[in-house]
Amino acid sequence: MSLAKYSRHTWFLLVVCLSLLLFWGPLSRLAGFVQKQEQYSHIALIPFVTAYLLYQGRKKVFAEVEYRPRSGVAPLFAAIAIYAVHFFFSNSLSENDSLSFLMAALILVWLAGYLSCYGPRSFRAGLFPLLFLFFVVPIPDFLLSATIRFLQLGSTEVTALAFRLVDVPVLREGTVFFLPSLTIEVAKECSGIRTSLALLITVLLAGHLFLRSGWAKLTLVLLAVPLAIFKNGLRIVTLTLLSIYVDAGFLSGDLHRKGGIVFFAITLLVTGIFLKILQKLESRPGRAAAEFMQVGRGAQGKGMR
Repeated sequence: MSLAKYSRHTWFLLVVCLSLLLFWGPLSRLAGFVQKQEQYSHIALIPFVTAYLLYQGRKKVFAEVEYRPRSGVAPLFAAIAIYAVHFFFSNSLSENDSLSFLMAALILVWLAGYLSCYGPRSFRAGLFPLLFLFFVVPIPDFLLSATIRFLQLGSTEVTALAFRLVDVPVLREGTVFFLPSLTIEVAKECSGIRTSLALLITVLLAGHLFLRSGWAKLTLVLLAVPLAIFKNGLRIVTLTLLSIYVDAGFLSGDLHRKGGIVFFAITLLVTGIFLKILQKLESRPGRAAAEFMQVGRGAQGKGMR
């Protein structure tokens, strides 16, 4: 490693360390907040995933680096503006929204430091892992509520459809289902927001690592939405049917409290199948071009005879 690259990494690490000291209070609050909010259990892993992705692609990411302090001015000003807004409105913000502002400001400081130390070309080459850092930012309350409501309603529709398919007599009123021996409600707590976020993160990583084209990556991400809803509806219906026909304890047992990983694994299996299909679709244009070139060479060879 050359002296220039060593000093470049040193300057960036210095920026990160100083920012961690400045934001130590908010980071401590975030650590406590994450323990109370299960949907944010992924946050602690995000910086390590970004570091790994940058290291894995280091030959491409750091192929063209340059000191460009001016490039970091815009994200730094954005970070200062966000912090200022938080400062003036902190008394009216919830804990979630307060941490959203502060963590967004911290990530922008890191991006400003990266742009200053490595330049725009390196930033573009490492765009995915760098933007991936924003998963450290808690989802603002208005967006989180809307997402939970969307998942709740979607899971309700999947549950209703599944009951019809298995021919279970049920009366529905909104998100409440009246069955012969029990009544269930698809409440906000049943939205599956935690595993849905985990699925989204997994799909984004899988697309980045295993797919080449933008359309294939976008398709995989869009598939994550119906898969998340399907997974949650499947869990609700499975637990309900087991409680009716096997043991009522299933609605309060380990499968209900900790069984999300089982249905998440099923969803990952289905996601893997779609990933393989997209990989094959990506490879078709290449094979077609190769066959075309081979036919062309054959025709050229015959012509020369």
